[in-house]
Amino acid sequence: MEALELARWQFGITTVYHYFFVPITISMALLVAIMQTFWHRTQDEKWLKLTRFFGKLFLINFAMGVVTGIVQEFQFGMNWSSYSRFVGDIFGAPLAIEGLLAFFMESTFLGLWIFGWTRLKPAVHLACIWMVSLGTMLSAYFILAANSFMQNPVGFTMNEERGRAELTDFGAVLLNKVTLVTVPHTLFAAFMVGGAFVAGIAFWHLLRNPGRDTDAFKTAVRLGAVTLMISGLGTIISGDIQGKIMTEVQPMKMAAAEALYEDAESCAPFSIFTVGTLDGSRSVFSVEVPCVLSQLATGSFDGEVRGINSLQEEYAKTFAETGIENFAPNIPVTYWSFRLMMGLGFLAMAVGAWMWWLVSRDRVPALETKHGKFLLFSAITLPLMPLFANSFGWIFTEMGRQPWVVFGLMPTAAGVSPSVSAAQVWTSLITFTLLYGALAVVEVGLLIKYIRKGLPDANPPAIEEDSDAPLSFAY
Repeated sequence: MEALELARWQFGITTVYHYFFVPITISMALLVAIMQTFWHRTQDEKWLKLTRFFGKLFLINFAMGVVTGIVQEFQFGMNWSSYSRFVGDIFGAPLAIEGLLAFFMESTFLGLWIFGWTRLKPAVHLACIWMVSLGTMLSAYFILAANSFMQNPVGFTMNEERGRAELTDFGAVLLNKVTLVTVPHTLFAAFMVGGAFVAGIAFWHLLRNPGRDTDAFKTAVRLGAVTLMISGLGTIISGDIQGKIMTEVQPMKMAAAEALYEDAESCAPFSIFTVGTLDGSRSVFSVEVPCVLSQLATGSFDGEVRGINSLQEEYAKTFAETGIENFAPNIPVTYWSFRLMMGLGFLAMAVGAWMWWLVSRDRVPALETKHGKFLLFSAITLPLMPLFANSFGWIFTEMGRQPWVVFGLMPTAAGVSPSVSAAQVWTSLITFTLLYGALAVVEVGLLIKYIRKGLPDANPPAIEEDSDAPLSFAY
């Protein structure tokens, strides 16, 4: 394998691994803030127990996300220095603000929240976790603004003499049409993960430990399931809008998502299942729903959708100087990642609705029954459904942009570091993979350990009057 292929594999592995922690961090910060707000307003101890229980799980995930996220920045200089030089003037601006503003904001207030249970007034302490939640969403916005430039470059001019893109309109970058729809879609998808995480863990406890904190866990199932279903609806609506913008700015990605090889002048079908030729030039067998793709892509059942073959011809003429021969991404990867994203999301919503109905009707079965065993399996796998759906969504987003690292401006092959050898990339790839494997064992082990312990004692915090007393770690 050449250095380019290895660099892409390394970035893909580390990015997908890191993103396992991102949606949980974003969503759990908000859900823990909601739980603490209910405790602050009602003084019901079940909400304090839930806040501390899920707060501890949130902190474990946050710490691991920070560790794995740092690696992402190093890779731009390690394996993608040509890309960094080409787009650094633009890409660096939102990422710098994310680090200096959003991340510092969330980490500072998180520290106050962790150590301030007995040192801050209850309202001030509650405000800290809300600021953490706001910080996580601001981080997402600036990172997505940087990524959206790669999908739809705006707000720049090309400096031909220096061979790089230079920022001219930062507002255009922040208000990129792709950014404005990707941010809500990503946040809603993240909240699906958090809702499933809370509902799945709480339902697991209802089955495994009946009679222990039953009321608290039923409340948690309701909160998680409702979050999952509402955010799922938001994901669907924002995803529909995103599909139309994607068709506008990256028509090849939409064609690849549907394995649509020939232009459909009207009533383009949505493919449920397609088998293509080995060279990816045409479909051999397909199960289709008439006209649905036209609606998804254009908002009209009679809308025209361009196919892979005609777009290939057009791009071959428009971008002839790039030397790219095939402008279509990997069709099987884009096609199936798109469907796995949607399928797992819909399945999670269905399971969440089912659990909400069982808890609301007080029909949680005994674990010993066949129904109970199946529900236990569902509770364990529920958080994984939207989590993997998020991952497949990003795999589709990034693989669907290929062969461009910046669409229409820079081919992926031109972005790799020219002085890095395949052996060097192999070394870092193996190192990161082994390190991440070890971290996965630690993360899963810690989560399982504290999930099994169940809810902690309430012990409402008393404000420490002695200002010289040492800080206490609440977890």
